[in-house]
Amino acid sequence: MALVTTTKMFEKAFAGGYAIGAFNINNMEIIQAVVEAAQKQNSAVILQVSKSALTYAHPKYLRAMVEAAVAETGLDIALHLDHGPDLETCKLCIENGFTSVMFDGSHYDYEENIVKTKEVVDYAHAHGVVVEAELGKLAGIEDDVQVDAANATFTDPDQALDFVQRTGVDSLAIAIGTSHGAYKFKGEAKLDFDRLESITSKLEAAGIHNYPIVLHGASAVDQNCVAMCNEFGGEIAGAKGIPTEMLRKASSMAVCKINMDTDIRLAMTAAIRKSFAEKPAAFDPRGYLGDARKMIADMIESKITDVIGSTDSMK
Repeated sequence: MALVTTTKMFEKAFAGGYAIGAFNINNMEIIQAVVEAAQKQNSAVILQVSKSALTYAHPKYLRAMVEAAVAETGLDIALHLDHGPDLETCKLCIENGFTSVMFDGSHYDYEENIVKTKEVVDYAHAHGVVVEAELGKLAGIEDDVQVDAANATFTDPDQALDFVQRTGVDSLAIAIGTSHGAYKFKGEAKLDFDRLESITSKLEAAGIHNYPIVLHGASAVDQNCVAMCNEFGGEIAGAKGIPTEMLRKASSMAVCKINMDTDIRLAMTAAIRKSFAEKPAAFDPRGYLGDARKMIADMIESKITDVIGSTDSMK
């Protein structure tokens, strides 16, 4: 049991045709819920932290809670920075014991993205930390990351190969139709699997074998959670996520890491709203936060078994 990098996780995931779930954490209850579900399914797991979560919970608190989760569950857990905006934030996380960082330079022009990503890769690798980068732009909103649909761009397969070769980045987040937030599609959901296959084929042809691809913005936006939120006073109309069958297909291809944040937020909000409505006299936070923890744990377990397929990946 240990805090680990994602390297061995991804090697096993690629060979086994499944993905590792990367779940955004903000507090103790979310951490406990995610690792409880992973422990039940004997699944490796990635706990990831956004820049906003760093500000909210502070890196030392987050690292200490994740170390407690490792000690209690015996799982291999990677602690990952999600959408690091600059080298300084990546350094902060590396100095505080994170085992993986993502630098998101997708808002820069292509050449500048390469230069800045390479800078992060060089620093992180010198400290034994792996790096994820992003090429292409996902639409939607997640914390400080905001891209409107007009500025979203799919990842170019030729650029993907060039980018990996020139930066030495360990995994690559690509844009094939997923998006951040709870409102991912207005019409029919569609992911560009041909583009994913093309990226993988070009990497393989260049001698870069079993290269791990990452999908951001991959929450399914569970309609039961949406309905529960709305039933108990929420206003989350028209939310729509990635169909689970598409995520299963991606997991069977080169996608080794699937990010989920919105589903956790919805589950937590739904449980707390329901608890407040049904027990208006209660004011012990352990009650409603405990309800939220259970709902998140049940949801994460279903993701592991039914979507990403990482059950028994600790073997």
